[in-house]
Amino acid sequence: MPVLTALQGRFFHGWVVVSGAFFVSLVSFGVAYTFSTFFDALKSQFDASRGDVSFVFALTGFIYFGLGAVSGPLADRIGPRRVIAAGIICIGAGLLLASVAQSLWQVYLTYSLGVGFGVGFAYVPAIGAVQRWFVKRRGSASGIAVTGIGIGTVAFPLIADGLIAWQGWRGAYVSLAILSLAIGIPAALLVENSPERRGLNPHGAREDDALHASALGGMAAPQAMRTAPFWLMYIAAVLAGLGLFTPFVHLVPYAKDHGLSSTQGALLIAFIGIGSSVGRLFIGAPADRFGRKASLAAAYAAMAGSLFVWLGAQQFWSLSLFALLFGVSYGGFVALSPALTTDFFGTKSASGIIGWSFTGAAIGSLAGPTLAGFFYDATGSYTVPILFGAVANVAAAALIVFLASPEQYHAKNPPAAPAIVVESP
Repeated sequence: MPVLTALQGRFFHGWVVVSGAFFVSLVSFGVAYTFSTFFDALKSQFDASRGDVSFVFALTGFIYFGLGAVSGPLADRIGPRRVIAAGIICIGAGLLLASVAQSLWQVYLTYSLGVGFGVGFAYVPAIGAVQRWFVKRRGSASGIAVTGIGIGTVAFPLIADGLIAWQGWRGAYVSLAILSLAIGIPAALLVENSPERRGLNPHGAREDDALHASALGGMAAPQAMRTAPFWLMYIAAVLAGLGLFTPFVHLVPYAKDHGLSSTQGALLIAFIGIGSSVGRLFIGAPADRFGRKASLAAAYAAMAGSLFVWLGAQQFWSLSLFALLFGVSYGGFVALSPALTTDFFGTKSASGIIGWSFTGAAIGSLAGPTLAGFFYDATGSYTVPILFGAVANVAAAALIVFLASPEQYHAKNPPAAPAIVVESP
């Protein structure tokens, strides 16, 4: 019993919240990123063009990133658990209804709306809650939480590929719906809104500098949206999104165009997930040490570099290299963006501000894959969309480089009446 008591005293409950966010991310994006595996089945079933099929995922991504502007403030107001649970139910319902679609427009109404609303309600509240529990190790905690996206990207496309071979694409959607509900609902119950309700301070919070003193305070979303840092990060997210989501839709068809099998295509998506998991797990601690701003700029630059690699990749080994490099840089972006946003604007409206910032990625997710699909239909090539995505990520990295650091920003804009907190063990 004394040992158990000591362990309980050492264990910080925020890590339970991180684990809940991990599984919410795993289910949400694991399902979303199976889309490329279903691409050819949907194209064949409904005799559709690549541009038309691409719009299914583009609309999904636009909804789930754009909806953060609603789900984030809602979670700030009523707590994340109910919002996340509603999102998981939407994912399950969308998959079940998509399994009986008789035309592509019905897939838009079922899969795109169901999964789009589901991920939108689930992800931002979960990752926003994590930010409230940590200051000193915010980058690490955020990275671990969103590693669920990477693991889901590894596992779910391979699961989906096997389910399609066994049950067909309709049966695969039914099985994925059941799996999503079984994992996602229990995970939602682990996500708590803030440490104060347990009489705790955020991990590492202290009152000896402006950044840490803002841990329990910060700006409301409308106030944050009137600042230069918000808009620089927002425009960077729009630019990055133009190239970020194209592989999740077009990598499997691209691989098949170059003679690879559907299973090899699914493996390439899984390799993105493996790289993403590495990026999320291992970028957090260095970013906490060397600065999350510089690390986010490096992630955008690395994403651009990986897309340049894709331009010359046609064999399985070279496409695998691209997928791993892209995954690492993508994982760094997803881990660092919410943490850096919270560094600037505090935790008062963390979910709402993160949600609004993600609407930038929504614009990129709608435009990037759709334009790539229609461009392929017109020219028979992905070269220009890939190159455009790479250049856009270079521009995103440049914007973050010109951004003031959170420490500099808080020195010029000190938090108003910050809460008094003490060092958390």
